[in-house]
Amino acid sequence: MRVVVQRVAQASVTVDGQICGKIGAGLLVLAGFEAEDAAADLDWMVGKLLRLRLFADADGVMNRSVQEVGGEILAVSQFTLYASVKKGNRPSWSRAARGEISQPLFADFVARLEAALGKPVPTGVFGADMQVALVNDGPVTLTIDSRQPE
Repeated sequence: MRVVVQRVAQASVTVDGQICGKIGAGLLVLAGFEAEDAAADLDWMVGKLLRLRLFADADGVMNRSVQEVGGEILAVSQFTLYASVKKGNRPSWSRAARGEISQPLFADFVARLEAALGKPVPTGVFGADMQVALVNDGPVTLTIDSRQPE
């Protein structure tokens, strides 16, 4: 599992001109999956996202988690996180899990996030053409891979 996580002042995702997910301050999580991903990858990622100290404390140091600041999370599925541009200029997504695998993984990931966060996690629409709008706070942007924890 691979994510791009951005600390945001606000974020939303729109499909066919309708906002289907929106948050205030918190984290925008773009999530991609490989066919080999399993519950352990989801659990590891949920734990990592909820414990990441990306928010400022009273001294202005990034020392607080999304849970500690009462922040929200917006999750958006994004298979393009597994793009390979090794050969030529047209990306290949052969490492990305097919929809019948990644859709249940994404739904399970969101359910685990909601349970751990203790509040709903808005999402986009799986497989749809989505427009994501955000105000990146900082900016703070990280990439995290459950298969290559750093």
